[in-house]
Amino acid sequence: MSNFLFATLDAGGNLPPALGIGRELLRRGHRVRFLGHAQQAKAVEASGAEFIPYRHAAPLEPAVAAPAHRQFAAMLNVFSDAGIGRDLVEEARREVPDVAVVDCLLLGAIDAAAKAGLPQVVLVHSFFAFFDGPFRRGPMGAVLSLKGLPPRRVVGRAERVLVCSDRLLDPAGSRDGGASGLNHRGRVVWSGAVVDDVGSEAGPPSANGSPPRVLASLSTTAFPGQQEVLQRILDAASGLSVELVMTTGPAVDPANLWAPANASVHRYVEHSQIMPGCSAVIGHGGHATSMRALAHGLPVMVLPMHPMLDQRMVGKAISDAGAGVLLNRKSSPEQISTALTALLESDSHRKAAAVVGARLRKAAGAEAGAQVLTNLAGRIGPDSGSR
Repeated sequence: MSNFLFATLDAGGNLPPALGIGRELLRRGHRVRFLGHAQQAKAVEASGAEFIPYRHAAPLEPAVAAPAHRQFAAMLNVFSDAGIGRDLVEEARREVPDVAVVDCLLLGAIDAAAKAGLPQVVLVHSFFAFFDGPFRRGPMGAVLSLKGLPPRRVVGRAERVLVCSDRLLDPAGSRDGGASGLNHRGRVVWSGAVVDDVGSEAGPPSANGSPPRVLASLSTTAFPGQQEVLQRILDAASGLSVELVMTTGPAVDPANLWAPANASVHRYVEHSQIMPGCSAVIGHGGHATSMRALAHGLPVMVLPMHPMLDQRMVGKAISDAGAGVLLNRKSSPEQISTALTALLESDSHRKAAAVVGARLRKAAGAEAGAQVLTNLAGRIGPDSGSR
């Protein structure tokens, strides 16, 4: 039995891949602990893993609305947070893990683990092309570099970089040498998207639903203007022959939205319970929800909410694969309505989503990711003589 210590943060779609791999490790009989923000305790404990709250982490409240510059500052504080690194190292000293698995955004913790000599895997929960591209080269990466945490150098000290995404959709994985900056000795590996709550026999949606059901769900983070986008989606559904199910998460109060007769708005509904009966999904390009929708064989409409994040890249990859459409977040209700009607009527989008979905399910990302970790633990564990 090996011992794994995960370090994560409350940033929405980054947690499900880690939990999926954690559940698979537990199923195989391994010890799994999660360090995280207090509000993550319920989700982690529901997976069966042990949860340890950070004691020295900077505050993080992603569901609280704030101007863009304050959100940037809050994210920067967490990504570079020495307190999280301190908690990770202290917990590892209390009970030594075979491998520490650290979220790719926690550059401060990755750096602290490397300096403490902890064997670690960096978990990338979206496209590697974004993390090692726009993130690294953009404003966030530039400021992190000024703080002594250049992403490529820091992450390059890990034993492995585990990318929980589909290699063919990820622009870095679909071209040879795309990860060359970090990939010496095969350091960067793709597990496939972690969609372990989607059955292996899930298939494409029926084209004959009457009316077709559409799930609409944007980010759990309170991005500026998100409530207005949700309202335009509801307005777009008015008059269409669809059943729209919308989930707002903690970022938007459903009471602040007007819903037409053919729509229902909920704070939370488990997406894995809704998607099997859906014909399409409308989202913001969050990697976790987008991959889960595709794993169900559902075409996806993407309206990115933040220009500095991975959302547009995810939406473009889905569009390029023929499995959905990419719109602007400022699209009018009429534009959303027209695009949704076309998406629902399109055999080509439905067939392309089915092809991608079958590939995601076959990859079994949680199992593949767990195997990468157990192989590494076996090579560098305390009884292997490799430390």
